[in-house]
Amino acid sequence: MSKAISQVPLAVNEPVNSYVPGSPEVKSLIDTYKKMWAEKVEIPMVINGKEVKTDTKVQLQSPQDHAHDFGFYYQGGMQHVDDAINSALAAKEAWNALGWEQRAAIFLKAADLLAGPYRDVINAATMIGQSKNVHQAEIDAACEFIDFLRFNVEFMTEMYSEQPVSDNGIWNRVEYRPLEGFCFAVTPFNFTAISGNLPTCMAMLGNVVVWKPSDKQVYSAKVIMDVLIEAGLPAGVINMIFTDGKETAEKVLAHKDFAGLHFTGSTKVFQGMWKMIGDNIHNYRTYPRIVGETGGKDFVIAHPSANVEAVATALVRGAFEYQGQKCSAASRAYVPKSLWADVKKVMEAQMATIKIGSPVDPSNFVNAVIDKNSFEKCKGYITRANESAEATVAIGGTCDDSKGWFVHPTVIETTNPQYESMVEEIFGPILSVFVYEDQDWKETLKVVDSSSPYSLTGSVFSQDRYAIAEAYKALENASGNFYINDKPTGAVVGQQPFGGGRASGTNDKAGSKMNLLRWTSVRSVKETFVSPKDYKYPYLG
Repeated sequence: MSKAISQVPLAVNEPVNSYVPGSPEVKSLIDTYKKMWAEKVEIPMVINGKEVKTDTKVQLQSPQDHAHDFGFYYQGGMQHVDDAINSALAAKEAWNALGWEQRAAIFLKAADLLAGPYRDVINAATMIGQSKNVHQAEIDAACEFIDFLRFNVEFMTEMYSEQPVSDNGIWNRVEYRPLEGFCFAVTPFNFTAISGNLPTCMAMLGNVVVWKPSDKQVYSAKVIMDVLIEAGLPAGVINMIFTDGKETAEKVLAHKDFAGLHFTGSTKVFQGMWKMIGDNIHNYRTYPRIVGETGGKDFVIAHPSANVEAVATALVRGAFEYQGQKCSAASRAYVPKSLWADVKKVMEAQMATIKIGSPVDPSNFVNAVIDKNSFEKCKGYITRANESAEATVAIGGTCDDSKGWFVHPTVIETTNPQYESMVEEIFGPILSVFVYEDQDWKETLKVVDSSSPYSLTGSVFSQDRYAIAEAYKALENASGNFYINDKPTGAVVGQQPFGGGRASGTNDKAGSKMNLLRWTSVRSVKETFVSPKDYKYPYLG
């Protein structure tokens, strides 16, 4: 086994295409985007390796042009949920019996397909369906998903090679078995890579999966499924369904063979699903594994010693890349009074150059928010800030839904650290700033820690190492991913394992071996080569 493990290709992070203006890669991607934009895509569910179509067609509209109809997906019902569960359970025995290296080969091939012939396709699908610009699509749909697949294979082989010590005359070993039953993956709209990772990392370890992607992400989900099938994933191992969320959860989580939930989405939905699992705990064959990554109200705190340009750039990038629709996005900032005027000036200058529009133009830094509900939610926060005695819209504030769901990058300045936009998750391009008195650094650290139920990501900016150490300790429970002199976004697989605690999730660290361990059931085996033939121990004489 050790020899076979040593021959697995070592994972390295997938290089990111720069897409500089006029480069062949940007021309290729935009040509693919335009071709796919002009087509009418038809997206079926995939159950037991077969395309499943229904009488219910749901039209697909792109966030950047809500009048544009680029196709439809087939919506299923509860019979399709039953079919997906039964298909997964039927595939389980053969998939479990397949050697780990055979499973690994499928996902390594999928990674190579994504890095090669499918790179433009999955990026373009993400741009059309989720309104990501060329860079955001590249670092997500292509690079991060490829990294998940390759690094997870490496993590799996490392995990399998970890074996206990054996004493004289015995051989101790552990077997990393898949969970007994089927797993359920529920994935979000905002990251194609997350949508791909949640079902595949479980399947890689021998589990079978029912996968429900977000209805706002079905286009790139289709591409993921196409890639997995071409890579050789057997029928029934991962079943993709488009069904009602609440009804699906109720049916799946009541099944006696339900063994694990891998979830990324809203805190409220995750908590509801956890309650369902608790209510059904007496029905299950085994206690289910529950892994979830939910919301965030991610912070940046600047010390008076911080570099002005570094803080301003981190806020612009961290708050407004992908329209603030990253669970790690900088959403609240605490800036000392001595720095705020200069930080604001640099931000204003940078934000004045930001172009906003469709991803078809690679020079657009900001694109549309995902749908009308998100647009109206963002608009509401901006309207209330304009009317509030405690807040003001310091930069931006424009909303335009005439063609797409465009919310311009907005900075709200507030005199109240508990103002609604400082404490509530918004999931849009809105950054709230509280300006604190320089001498209140220590008190402000306490405010940062106590103002939000979430604990996902956070940053401190300082040139004073004592201040960094102070923030590091004071905010140890305020974020699962902590950044020093950097924006709180952009975790890389294999480099910064991602996840948070408190209301942000179970902190099981996607992009690491820690997460994979959750999808195994370990059996310890002790083999004695020469068995005792008499019950008496030496002390008995």
